[in-house]
Amino acid sequence: MAHNKPLGKKIRLAAAVRENQQVPIWVIAKTLGRVRRKPRRNWRRSRMQL
Repeated sequence: MAHNKPLGKKIRLAAAVRENQQVPIWVIAKTLGRVRRKPRRNWRRSRMQL
Protein backbone atom coordinates (compact mmCIF):
# COMPACT_ATOMS: atom_id res chain seq x y z
CA MET A 1 0.00 0.00 0.00
CA ALA A 2 1.28 3.43 -0.84
CA HIS A 3 2.87 5.47 1.92
CA ASN A 4 0.98 8.61 0.90
CA LYS A 5 -2.77 8.02 0.60
CA PRO A 6 -5.54 10.28 -0.65
CA LEU A 7 -7.60 11.75 2.19
CA GLY A 8 -10.81 9.93 1.21
CA LYS A 9 -9.10 6.53 1.24
CA LYS A 10 -7.43 7.32 4.56
CA ILE A 11 -10.81 8.18 6.13
CA ARG A 12 -12.38 4.95 4.80
CA LEU A 13 -9.49 2.87 6.13
CA ALA A 14 -9.79 4.51 9.56
CA ALA A 15 -13.54 3.78 9.61
CA ALA A 16 -12.86 0.13 8.74
CA VAL A 17 -10.39 -0.13 11.63
CA ARG A 18 -12.97 1.31 14.03
CA GLU A 19 -15.64 -1.13 12.77
CA ASN A 20 -13.38 -4.10 13.46
CA GLN A 21 -13.06 -3.33 17.17
CA GLN A 22 -15.02 -4.88 20.02
CA VAL A 23 -18.39 -3.61 21.18
CA PRO A 24 -17.82 -0.93 23.84
CA ILE A 25 -18.55 -1.97 27.42
CA TRP A 26 -21.11 0.82 27.84
CA VAL A 27 -23.16 -0.67 24.96
CA ILE A 28 -23.14 -4.09 26.63
CA ALA A 29 -24.20 -2.50 29.91
CA LYS A 30 -26.90 -0.33 28.35
CA THR A 31 -28.44 -3.28 26.45
CA LEU A 32 -28.19 -5.53 29.53
CA GLY A 33 -25.95 -7.98 27.70
CA ARG A 34 -28.18 -8.54 24.67
CA VAL A 35 -25.55 -7.00 22.39
CA ARG A 36 -22.22 -8.63 23.10
CA ARG A 37 -20.47 -9.24 19.84
CA LYS A 38 -20.50 -8.22 16.22
CA PRO A 39 -19.04 -9.99 13.23
CA ARG A 40 -15.34 -9.31 12.92
CA ARG A 41 -13.42 -9.08 9.67
CA ASN A 42 -10.25 -11.07 9.26
CA TRP A 43 -7.69 -9.41 7.03
CA ARG A 44 -6.80 -12.68 5.31
CA ARG A 45 -10.28 -14.08 4.71
CA SER A 46 -12.20 -11.09 3.40
CA ARG A 47 -11.28 -8.00 1.46
CA MET A 48 -12.60 -4.57 2.33
CA GLN A 49 -14.87 -2.86 -0.18
CA LEU A 50 -13.21 0.56 -0.33
